Amino acid sequence: MRNYILAILLLLFCLHTAAKNRVYDMSRFGILPDNGINCSPLWQQALDAIQSECAPGDAIVLRFSPGQYNFHEEGATTREYYISNHDQTNPKKVGLVLENFRNLTLDGQGASFIFHGRMLPLALLQSENCTLRNFSIDFANPHIAQITIIANSPEEGLTFEVAPWVHYRINDKGRFESYGEGWTASQSTGIAFEGDTRHVVYRTSDLMFNTQGLKEIAPRQLQAPQWKDKRLIPGTVIAMRSWGRPAPGIFLSHNRNTRLQNVKVHYAEGMGLLAQLCENITLDGFGVCLKGDEDPRYFTTQADATHFSGCKGKIISRNGLYENMMDDAINIHGTYLKIVERIDDKTVVGRYMHGQSYGFEWGRPGDAVQFVRSATMELTGTPAKITSIRPHKQEQPKGAKEFILTFDHPIAPTITAKEGFGIENLTWTPEVIFSNNLIRNNRARGALFSTPRKTVIENNTFDHTSGTAILLCGDCNGWYETGACREVIIRKNRFINALTNLFQFTNAVISIYPEIPDLQNQQTYFHGATGKGIIIENNLFETFDQPIVYAKSLDGLTFRKNTVRQNHAYPAFHWNQKRFLLERVKNVTIRNNTFEGGFNPATDMENK
Repeated sequence: MRNYILAILLLLFCLHTAAKNRVYDMSRFGILPDNGINCSPLWQQALDAIQSECAPGDAIVLRFSPGQYNFHEEGATTREYYISNHDQTNPKKVGLVLENFRNLTLDGQGASFIFHGRMLPLALLQSENCTLRNFSIDFANPHIAQITIIANSPEEGLTFEVAPWVHYRINDKGRFESYGEGWTASQSTGIAFEGDTRHVVYRTSDLMFNTQGLKEIAPRQLQAPQWKDKRLIPGTVIAMRSWGRPAPGIFLSHNRNTRLQNVKVHYAEGMGLLAQLCENITLDGFGVCLKGDEDPRYFTTQADATHFSGCKGKIISRNGLYENMMDDAINIHGTYLKIVERIDDKTVVGRYMHGQSYGFEWGRPGDAVQFVRSATMELTGTPAKITSIRPHKQEQPKGAKEFILTFDHPIAPTITAKEGFGIENLTWTPEVIFSNNLIRNNRARGALFSTPRKTVIENNTFDHTSGTAILLCGDCNGWYETGACREVIIRKNRFINALTNLFQFTNAVISIYPEIPDLQNQQTYFHGATGKGIIIENNLFETFDQPIVYAKSLDGLTFRKNTVRQNHAYPAFHWNQKRFLLERVKNVTIRNNTFEGGFNPATDMENK
């Protein structure tokens, strides 16, 4: 026996020592900075050469020299990727493709990766123990068009100047149109920023406008006679945008133990980072941000800064900067499948329901699931385990909208396709730490969390998030994003003048807001749990208005040792004039807080 153990140890030692540490200078493959060449066709050639030299256990470092690298659609790798919460347009042109790696480090050493056209900049898939560090992602010609208001007349409409990097024209319909390599955009919506502070302009939310009849009155100066909006004073900067989300800046899928260190995304036409079906992701010093105080741009990404769909393990986001994006700094959730057919007592057909979320793997045999009634968002029956799952009416999960799922025991007879029911995958849910981040000057919301595992939100600054700073949601009716939060700790954060605008779910600085169509007939509670719930403690709220916490269908709310300071930065306007507006909330504790001007439970709090 002793000799057998020694033989095993010797074999393991030999395998370990056989693995090599390989460092590749990318200049060896002609990938050089600051020379203007198109690196897209060189990238796959380099990876093919590297992989031919390496054994499976080798640790690989891909090292760039500092400087700027250009990637164009021409010669880029083509992939069919179905990406959660994005437009499912395929194929995609991908700049930096990394697939099936172990122990890989991509070290940019300060490199700036510049993309042209309509591309997915970086994709890491089916990989383990990989690190991305020390680089930035940007586009030479963003699909968002930036303008500055230079005159505003009730009779003649708005006059604006187009930012110098924007390629634009007046199209055959007489409207503003921007364009680039292989794309055009005729925007009719946008976000307005204060010229000096870069805050989203008070009470403007999503601008809707008409540039019909546009005329050029001077070089890069245009007059839009039908665009009239007295809120847009001269000096206001507008990011003219569309609702499209073709691809994120960074796409992570089916990875384990991924780290991103000192990576910055300055622009992407979708999310800054989208991760799906990954286990253990750490973002340290990650940013979706401008290029410093002197950056002439006022916008970053078209949608969320970071977004995690159907992940598990632990998600850590710390020391990050998230600013001027067109949605949340972070959104963590799973996806409900809607039951559209009950085949037998153990087998159902579940369907992806949202047009931007389908086509990717949903679950695996052995995964734990539970069932929720869409109308009341109540759990029905008992949790089950998947014994088999396969796409419905096709062979592969790629592109699938429906799955046939079989469970380990009969499900409740009330769970049918006649009444709305969703299936939630409990295995692919993460624990979350969101700490020491700065979130500012963005559209819609600061941070959104929907996971039943422990979530800690601490030592962050939420500065002019425009809408709600923190949202706990859950929706089996529209976005179909799971699920209930059981244990959330919100502590030692600073909230500065949230709610300058109204968007979806913006009922208070912190909104606990599941979508429940039939709340009056709900018998249990969606968020929280006996002995757990939401703890909000030791935070500083600086606000010009009244609402601090809104909560719906929650068991367990503690608000303690917080300070609420009142200011006059903007006129109060919110329809909700309660410090605490609660609907079907029990086990509420509010104590040991400091409110400037005092706190009167009789007038400042309502529990419906």
